[in-house]
Amino acid sequence: MFSKPAKGSKTPVQIEPLPLPAAAPVDQIRKAPPRVASLISSDITIEGGVSGDGELQIDGVVRGDVRVGRLTVGETGHVEGGVYAEAVEIRGRVVGAITAKQVRLYGTAYVDGDITHEQLAMETGAFFQGRSLKFQRQAPPQAAPVAVAPAPVADLTLTAKPVG
Repeated sequence: MFSKPAKGSKTPVQIEPLPLPAAAPVDQIRKAPPRVASLISSDITIEGGVSGDGELQIDGVVRGDVRVGRLTVGETGHVEGGVYAEAVEIRGRVVGAITAKQVRLYGTAYVDGDITHEQLAMETGAFFQGRSLKFQRQAPPQAAPVAVAPAPVADLTLTAKPVG
């Protein structure tokens, strides 16, 4: 098995390529670069709404609605408007309604507005004034009963009479 070839034999060595994955599209092989969170720094004030699908950290001031995938409001951050996201972490100040699946209020958080959520966590020291409203998940659609063929509809003939 691991023996040396005889000195006189000059057999070329063949190297076979590795097999490629069977059904792996090129798009799946090339992965998208990781997304970096956008930042509104403490010396920035935005008058108007902010929206996007990615992650946003606010350390400055936003006066308007914020609609993003994931939002972090830093200790110096301030939002005056509605917040709509999948997940929200608040260390700063939000004056307005929050709607998110997951909401976490840290000890330095100040929230004045209703929070609509699936999960809500609050640390000791967080200030929250408003209502906590839990999402009401809709029941999954139940299997429809076996459909019975509808009764045939009678043939109708409509005629129009001239008005006159």
